[in-house]
Amino acid sequence: MFRNGIALSTRFVTRNLNKSSSCACPRLLATQQTNPSSRLLELSKKEKKNESNNNNDTDDGIGGSGSGGTITKTHRQMELDKIDEEVAKLLALKAKLGDEPVQNQKFTLKTPKGTRDYGPQQMMQRQNVLDKIVGVFKKHGGEAIDTPVFELKDVLTGKYGEDSKLIYDLKDQGGEILALRYDLTVPLARYLAMNKISSLKRYHIAKVYRRDNPAMTRGRYREFYQCDFDIAGSFDPMLPDAECVKIVSEILDVLDIGDYVIKLNHRQLLDGMFEACGVPADKFRTICSAVDKLDKSPWSEVRREMIDEKGLDAAAADQIGEYVQLSGGSELVEKLLADPKLKAVPAAMKGLEGMQLLMKYCTSMGLANKISFDLSLARGLDYYTGVIYECVLKSEPKILANGSGAAAEEQGTVGSVAGGGRYDNLVGMFDPKGKQVPCVGVSIGVERIFSVIEAKAAASGVKQRTNEVEVYVASAHKGLHEKRLSILNDLWNQGIKAEHSYKLNPKLLAQLQHCEEQQIPLAVVFGDSELEKGIVKLREVTTRKEDEIPVAELANEIKKRLRS
Repeated sequence: MFRNGIALSTRFVTRNLNKSSSCACPRLLATQQTNPSSRLLELSKKEKKNESNNNNDTDDGIGGSGSGGTITKTHRQMELDKIDEEVAKLLALKAKLGDEPVQNQKFTLKTPKGTRDYGPQQMMQRQNVLDKIVGVFKKHGGEAIDTPVFELKDVLTGKYGEDSKLIYDLKDQGGEILALRYDLTVPLARYLAMNKISSLKRYHIAKVYRRDNPAMTRGRYREFYQCDFDIAGSFDPMLPDAECVKIVSEILDVLDIGDYVIKLNHRQLLDGMFEACGVPADKFRTICSAVDKLDKSPWSEVRREMIDEKGLDAAAADQIGEYVQLSGGSELVEKLLADPKLKAVPAAMKGLEGMQLLMKYCTSMGLANKISFDLSLARGLDYYTGVIYECVLKSEPKILANGSGAAAEEQGTVGSVAGGGRYDNLVGMFDPKGKQVPCVGVSIGVERIFSVIEAKAAASGVKQRTNEVEVYVASAHKGLHEKRLSILNDLWNQGIKAEHSYKLNPKLLAQLQHCEEQQIPLAVVFGDSELEKGIVKLREVTTRKEDEIPVAELANEIKKRLRS
């Protein structure tokens, strides 16, 4: 009986503690886990001792029944009362602690490495850039798509050469091994193969992620936007390729961030050149990755990497050096077509013939003075199979450190602002039957463009608008807030961008100062006397000129002035 009583009492306390602990704070849980258990242990020991004493009394022939049974029952009830009292104390402590304010948790307030925040002014600049880019894409017949920000890891791996190590892996999610997308090209290839699409002219603007060493002052981040335009399908040689070059030129022209040159080369020419110089076929891709660094490193360093790290013969490296330092126009193509070593390699001849046709088409589109045939251009991604191109600014502007303001020291340059090329075999890697869909495309480096525009805006010292409000509705007297709402409603219904003060009785001077600070072009001002006449005053904020306008004609008058 005693053991059963203790067991029931313990279960009763535990059940009550469990019920009361679901919303308890950590300190209370700690109290419940320490104090009650030790007290119950004491009570349990006392109970056991009493049980032992009563057993001894029973052995002596005393208390086996009658008065001994009554004493035992009373003692057990006393212990249960003590347990109930302890539970009540704990519940009271829980209620008391629950009323105390929780101390604020201390956070490290910073964005992750390689990322940044964008305030209203930066977002307005970014949106203007994106709108102009999309306008060019649509002018060339582009259609928008979107894909998930993460893909199955198998989709991404093995497509980027040495850059595959920069892919962000995700933890196992329900049996799927995932990774954040590295670019928008491989997801497009997966999309085409999965949906059995053989022809598409698409654009895609979205964020991508690379576990790279960021250079924030150069617009190089770990999370950044890409703006891609790609043409998928089987077409005659170089016609879609030339249009992609034209798209790059149009975007740089409309953004007006400086003089630029679009470098052109051909992957088949590079492979043929490597073969002519004695590079083993299994080293083509690694040597190509080394050549791709010539825009950042001098030839001496690239040569050392080829020999010491890639294991290339020094003589072969020197022959490569003779070619990759060449650049020019159509005359260079003609010169290389006559080169004895290259003439012996079919791949090199095919690449040169493609370049000859591409430059002819680019000249027809008025791009002759904006393109350059550059044999140092390699584009290290493995999936390129034909023409490749990259756009760089001729005089690279210095970029200010983010958030440092106009007075900051100049800290870095931009680098390339666009790149792309042809990739004819990528879609077939995902198709179960290996069906190929030839593709060519370009990616605009908008983050670097944003950096240039942001630096120019900071240097100019001119405050830029961060909203598009066209009219501010201001009241001159008290109690006119409902009339403000009525006028606002009419303007909004007419598609006019308008706002007002969220105070019931704002001062007129404060309202007009707000218009000037926010560069709102027009203000509607009225008081009791204007309302009695059925008019309002329409004020031009910059000149402070005011005209009386009938309320019924207000929306039309505002539209007229905004158009002019």
